[in-house]
Amino acid sequence: MQDQYQGVHDEATKAKAIPKIVALAKELEQYGAKALLISCAADPGLAEARAAVKIPVLGAGTCVAAIAQSLGTRVGVLNLTGTTPPSLRKVLGDAFFKEIAPQGIENTTQLQTPEGKAAAIAALRELETCCDVVALACTGFNTMGLAKEMRSLLSIPIVDPIEASGAIAKQLFLGDDEDACFKK
Repeated sequence: MQDQYQGVHDEATKAKAIPKIVALAKELEQYGAKALLISCAADPGLAEARAAVKIPVLGAGTCVAAIAQSLGTRVGVLNLTGTTPPSLRKVLGDAFFKEIAPQGIENTTQLQTPEGKAAAIAALRELETCCDVVALACTGFNTMGLAKEMRSLLSIPIVDPIEASGAIAKQLFLGDDEDACFKK
């Protein structure tokens, strides 16, 4: 996002992102977008964007939570930092079981380092010991290919926020051609 090269990783960066997200949602709707995805598991500006446009607005956090909650009763959440985003936790409800963040990580760019990857894998392995599904609560995990790499190594499902959002977006356009959400 413009002027936010380390993403959205705390309340200050979330507050800074919201007006940009709403403005972009309005612009994309005018260009003919059929749906929008907020590509951050904290879902910054989700309510505000939904109020500002008439097209569906999906949040990566609510999407990953919805799919993870449908797969298990003890959902572990791998966060970027700190605690699970409120929108994700709300959707998980009673299925929320445990949260963890990779040690030593403060923002999404650090996930791309060997240390960041190792810390994320260690956290996933800890969740595997007590949960029956894991929701990745940062879209940066998709960038590093974490779910794809770890699915064959873990004994429980891992739900990626970008993949979850895509699956839900696809449901919106069943019967339409594959490029429906990108046409003017």
